[in-house]
Amino acid sequence: MQRIMGYMRKAIQEYKMIENGDRIAVGISGGKDSLALAAGLAGLRRFIGIDFTLVGITLDPGWNGQYTDYTPLQQLCEKWEMEYHVIRTEIGPIVFEAREESNPCSLCARMRRGALHDAAKAHGCNKIALGHHYDDAVETFVMNLFQEGRIGCFSPVTYLSRKDITMIRPLVFAPEHEIASAVRKAELPIVKSQCPVDGATTREWTKNWLREMEKEHRGITHRIFGAMKRGNISGW
Repeated sequence: MQRIMGYMRKAIQEYKMIENGDRIAVGISGGKDSLALAAGLAGLRRFIGIDFTLVGITLDPGWNGQYTDYTPLQQLCEKWEMEYHVIRTEIGPIVFEAREESNPCSLCARMRRGALHDAAKAHGCNKIALGHHYDDAVETFVMNLFQEGRIGCFSPVTYLSRKDITMIRPLVFAPEHEIASAVRKAELPIVKSQCPVDGATTREWTKNWLREMEKEHRGITHRIFGAMKRGNISGW
């Protein structure tokens, strides 16, 4: 986890993500990325030289009409001395039953974002930390290009004026395979997503496409990421 914290520290300092007095809602889904994010921020808090508070928030979508047991995440947050809250929602039934969406991921993402923003504000947070990493950034750039015909990506730091809250992504320099390795070595308890379309999304297709491109054009992911930074795409 030390190497992951190194990536996070670089991103936090380069993009001025965290300041003294920040109260940061950490989105913890239970997947490897969010666990690495929470563990890294909890570790950095001890020596980065910035005084900030962490609040872990888990949104339970209620997949298949059932709620998930997040006790392992609660225990982790207690160990890290991090305030923790589980927000039970009806996102799953709304997306897959009430609405019967042909493109469920888009609506689900919007609803989850809104619920997380509201939960963060309700618990007095001025920032939200998300677990998007290096590979997510490149995949999002490619998805926007292929699916929407536009040049763009999410930003490392985004201020949401309507909610008066700032989104930060401290893992943006951390490659996915290193995150997975760090989480395994730290034996952090992954809570598997019960989403009905998990593993069958446009992002999964893009991930596989980039994996195949890497076999033929080694370093293409790195070059795309570098182009995003040099071109100052979406504030990179």
